[in-house]
This record gives sequence, C-alpha cells and structure tokens, in this order.
Amino acid sequence: MKKISIVIPCYNEQDALPLLVDELEKLIIRMKNDATFEIILVDNCSEDDTLKIMKKLHKKDKKYRYISFSRNFGKDSSIYAGLKASTGDFVTIMDADLQDPPELLIEMYKILKSGDCDCIAARRKNRKGEPLIRSMLADIFYKVMQKISDYEIVSGARDFRLMTRKMVNAVLEMEETVRFTKGIFAWVGFKTTWIAFENKERSAGKTKLPMKNAISYAMRGIVAFSTVPLLLASVIGMIFCFAALIYTVVIVFNHFILNNIVSGYSSLMCVLLFGFGLVLLILGIIGQYLAQMYLEVKRRPKYIIKESC
Repeated sequence: MKKISIVIPCYNEQDALPLLVDELEKLIIRMKNDATFEIILVDNCSEDDTLKIMKKLHKKDKKYRYISFSRNFGKDSSIYAGLKASTGDFVTIMDADLQDPPELLIEMYKILKSGDCDCIAARRKNRKGEPLIRSMLADIFYKVMQKISDYEIVSGARDFRLMTRKMVNAVLEMEETVRFTKGIFAWVGFKTTWIAFENKERSAGKTKLPMKNAISYAMRGIVAFSTVPLLLASVIGMIFCFAALIYTVVIVFNHFILNNIVSGYSSLMCVLLFGFGLVLLILGIIGQYLAQMYLEVKRRPKYIIKESC
C-alpha cells in the first residue's frame, strides 16, 4: 500500500483540531485497504492550547506527528516545513478548519493512483459565506495574476492538493525565503487535475488571514511571480516624459511665436503634485522588488523549530 502524508498548518486551532481529527479518523477507516497515513501537524507558535492537543494526539497515536515553531513564521513556511518532514509516497496539504473537506481525498487518491497526472488540486466553485468585499478582491487578484503571470494560478485555488513525491521534491527545491505557495505549485509545473467543490465555512474559530494580511500576501505573490509591474512603471514613465516634451514644445511655441504668456500657478501645482505622486508610485513598485531581493539575499532560515516529534 502507498503511504499518504497529510500536512496541516495550524495557528490557534484548539477548537477546530478535535473536529478535524474526528473526520480524519473516519477517512483513515474508509481508506484502510488502500493506503497508510502519517499526519504532520505544524504549529505556527499558537497562543492557545493547539500544541498541547498535538502532543496528546502524538502520545495516543504515533501516526500523528507535530512540529512547533519558535515564533509565527507564516502559513507558507508551515507548509514548507511539513512537506520537508513528510515521508509519504503521496503528500497532501489540508487546513485545520475543515474548509478543505477530508473526504475529497478519497477521490483525489483514486485519480492520482492512475498515474495520469502528478497532482490533484482542489478549487472552490464559489466563495459562499465570505464577506462580499473580500470575495470581490480575491477574484480581482486571480484575474490580475492570470493576465500578468506566465504561470497558471487558478481562481479559487486552495493549498489543498494531493501530490506525488516527485512533485513534492520539486517544490522543496524552491528555497526562497519569501514564499507564495500557490505560485510555487504553478511554477514547478507537473500535470495537475483540478477538482471543484462547494465552499465550506470554518468548523470553529476565526480566520487567521485578516484583510490587511491578505492584501500583503497578494502583493507578495504579484512581486514574486511577475515582472509586469516593473514594465508598467517604465511604460508610464515614458508616456509622461513624452507628454512633458509635447507640453514643453507647446509652451515654447506660445511664448516665442504667439507671444502668449499665460499665468497658471494652480494648474502647474496640480501637474507637479500629480507628477510627484506618480514618481513615488513607481519608486514604491521598484521598492517592493528591492525589498524582496533584500530579504532573499540574507538567506535567513524559513523557520526555526522549537520542538518536534
């Protein structure tokens, strides 16, 4: 039988973990003739009893393993740590809040075992239950990424997917510090089959990705997997330089040919302020890329493990 590793990033999931474990045990019973399991719980320095629950699970059943970070390194680092610790022939990533339905793994396994693809990935059919503004911004983000990136980042894509060991090893070779996991999955390639499912609300607790963090995460993804913003900044700069040249010609013509000297302090200030704002915007775009380069060249570890088993 094949071995399946289930990687579960966790942060303050003391209420959701018992519910998840119940569902996982049902899943394991249903698949007992097809596969064996190891479950790797990655604690991102939770502030509640998440780690205590993990330790109890491991003490009771050794197929439950845990990794605990020294501080909160983010979900993407948790995923990387879990993938690195996994030993299964197939590896899946699953959220602790049951928004990724564990029973879907049965269908994923059947398809992947056929050998026609290297990854079975889940995507949401809709964002039912999410705030309207958050849902709209997410849709815009995916549409923008599809336009400006050379890699397919599917709208509604989840981190929930079942991968072959070959694909997992390829993902682990991507060692950048600033990680955007969905982009990394797309970049490494491999044939991926998508499964759509109805969106589910969290089983317990609150979302760990507030709006400001979601926007920051989206910006990180754009900077990490597209250079179009830099090209756009250059194009805007050239357009405004050309417009300034034309405007200069018009002013010179009015002054020396038509002898028409027009005072325009207010309009001049508006143009200057707009120009300065545009320059700062372009510098900000460039700064995002420089900041990411700065973080990468330091080569700091993606995470620090405080304890594990």
